[in-house]
Amino acid sequence: MRINNDQTAPPAVDGRRALKLGAVLHGVGGAEDSELWRHPEISTTASVSIDWYVRQARQAEDAHFDFVFIVDSQYIDPGYPNHHLNRLEPTTLLAAVAVNTERIGLVATVSTTYSEPWDIARRLASLDLISDGRAAWNIVTSFDPGTAGNFSRDSHGDYATRYRRATESIDVVTGLWDSYEDDAFATDKSSQRFLDPSKLHRLEHVGEFFSVTGPLNVSRSRQGQPVLVQAGTSEQGRELSATKGEVIFSFAKTSDWALDFAADVRERAAAAGRNPQDLLFIPALGVTIRDTDDQARREADRRREDVPLERRLATLSRFFGGHDFTVYDPDQPFPDLAAAVVSSTTAEVITHAREAGLTLRETILLHQDTYAHFSGTAETVAAEIERWYRLGAADGFNLFVSDPEDFRRFRQDVVPSLVRRGIFRENYESDTLRGNLELAVPLNRHAKAVPAEPVRV
Repeated sequence: MRINNDQTAPPAVDGRRALKLGAVLHGVGGAEDSELWRHPEISTTASVSIDWYVRQARQAEDAHFDFVFIVDSQYIDPGYPNHHLNRLEPTTLLAAVAVNTERIGLVATVSTTYSEPWDIARRLASLDLISDGRAAWNIVTSFDPGTAGNFSRDSHGDYATRYRRATESIDVVTGLWDSYEDDAFATDKSSQRFLDPSKLHRLEHVGEFFSVTGPLNVSRSRQGQPVLVQAGTSEQGRELSATKGEVIFSFAKTSDWALDFAADVRERAAAAGRNPQDLLFIPALGVTIRDTDDQARREADRRREDVPLERRLATLSRFFGGHDFTVYDPDQPFPDLAAAVVSSTTAEVITHAREAGLTLRETILLHQDTYAHFSGTAETVAAEIERWYRLGAADGFNLFVSDPEDFRRFRQDVVPSLVRRGIFRENYESDTLRGNLELAVPLNRHAKAVPAEPVRV
């Protein structure tokens, strides 16, 4: 491992935290890069190769990324993105990555709709201890309606119900994480007993969806609790981010949208009694980096054009809850799909297509990029990242790791440029995720003494 032990952080910009960087590892490619599996540097088994994940995580760690991010779903059909078809369960995967890395954070996606809170709490608390305080939970309510059939359920549940369940699940999970006070166990052999039973607490939760007695049989790590990551742009998603989230993930396409989104969620957080500056907004990012801006733009355009129409239709189908788009003429007006709306995003797609008079093909091309893409030289990409950051549209970015050349250039050229610009670290500040993200350690709710200032790792 090439870890520099200098603990110097970059100077604060307008009192804000320094820029944060994550890396989404998705093997043979997701919806945005369906032909990635053909790349000569990527094994066809990358999505199920722990060696590949460890190698990617170490490369991100050498560049001082804050975390690696593992997405997940629990339903597939043959039209799903290649990486979805054959991939490892996130917490299992990241436990292996944890013992092969030292500083980088580990973000695992776990669904509140199809997992019980006690199980979520135990898996993520275990990952947090295995990694010595580097775990985070990407909270999802599950996107694919077909998932219900894999869990003995008749239906997926509506938006409002799934988000109420998610809110209660988070409350139960975080409550279970505080089952043991931080000094509950003996730390040396001279103690009179291994456990102080007065510092073990049952939860006794009874709510709309869950009845959980507790306690959890896993203690807290040095960072207190795993970091809570939340994504969602619907009304319910924004409320959940505002009330529960610490890192807010999004698929913002423009800085204006990202800025408005962050302002809205921060306002909601303040209304809920939270400090809005405690939230970190980290949208997704794709990059194409070449020696000149023109070369990069041409390469980005070529990649878009190489995606077959049937793959684009399959991707659109997934966003619309499995609706079959192959039955339509792609050059006719976008079909009336009011009954197929499954999210605020798909509702916007329908409205825009109908109002603009777009065909199905035109709609697919317009929405082919589902998150921000920066193309150009390393300096051009770094400048755009800095622009979003200084504007307040993003506190960092979650980079989708796709083409190996782009990832190399990002690590070797973009990151040093961000350091020179004074917005990204030269070295890690901490060896916990909360420490590097500059997030406070949550006080155990059962602790008797409350410190005057938030404790930071």
